Amino acid sequence: MASTARFDVVAIGNAIVDVLARADDALIERENLVKGSMRLIDADEAERLYGAMGPAIEMSGGSAANTLAGMAALGRRCGFIGQVADDQLGHVFTHDLTALGVAFDTPPSDGGAPTARCLILVTPDGQRTMNTFLGASQNLGRESLDAALIADADILYLEGYLWNADASRAAMAEAIGLAKAAGRRVAFTLSDTFVVAGHGEDFRRMTAARDIDILFANEAELLVLAQEGDFETALAKVAADVPLLVATRGAHGAVAVTNGERTAVAAEAIDDVVDTTGAGDLFAAGFLSGLAEGRPIADCLTMGAVCAREIIAQVGPRAQTDLRAKVAKRLG
Repeated sequence: MASTARFDVVAIGNAIVDVLARADDALIERENLVKGSMRLIDADEAERLYGAMGPAIEMSGGSAANTLAGMAALGRRCGFIGQVADDQLGHVFTHDLTALGVAFDTPPSDGGAPTARCLILVTPDGQRTMNTFLGASQNLGRESLDAALIADADILYLEGYLWNADASRAAMAEAIGLAKAAGRRVAFTLSDTFVVAGHGEDFRRMTAARDIDILFANEAELLVLAQEGDFETALAKVAADVPLLVATRGAHGAVAVTNGERTAVAAEAIDDVVDTTGAGDLFAAGFLSGLAEGRPIADCLTMGAVCAREIIAQVGPRAQTDLRAKVAKRLG
């Protein structure tokens, strides 16, 4: 039976503007950064590192917002809950998201921390090293939740990065309750290994309680969550508590386990990896769009892989190609 919900997905996530710049490995070493990782920084460090970066491109980002942007490009109906400030970057973020057709009505904060930004260093191998100043985004509180919006979406999609701040963690926990009370599914992305390392006990408790219906993780995140060193062991362990587990493995493709049934697809071929920023976000966009269309899990995985391929072949996390055409060509 067709859904009567207004939205396919409503997401709660960090409202961030990305600042991307090319960098060589020497800069990564000088700054004592771990290539391919994400770290949180304060306002002073953000200003200092920005001064050390080369020419940069600014574009709206944020993990969950990137996923919604991809879904909107695929024709899905989406809404977003996130906190920006009433400043220039906040206006940029709001315009960029709503221009794609995503509903975003969270009032901006007036005064206090500025809109969040992520300083991203992209090395010649396409790896992105992210340095995030959370700013206003971490101040998303329960008062910013739109209960009617959450209840009117088939899936509530939550970004693990928001689990790091007390206010946003409480807001997400309440949002889960609102979605469950409305009979909706909850999807959760683990976001990064440092998030899982810091909050793994919470996430394991949530999966054991069946608060999460759909879990997205990459291989490294899954190993930390499961507290295992072997991928297959970790996959089986986590899948026992999650109705639908989706694990990405980079060049080794992706796997989904639903109700004990395993489905795997290979990674899509690509000639040149330009920038891996947003690859996981766009994979989730393709997968969730496939679910919204009622497609088989194998098709959902393939849609995710196609969207991930398109995003790593360009700079930045918002697609510059016609995702719907690319998916249609691949699936026929």
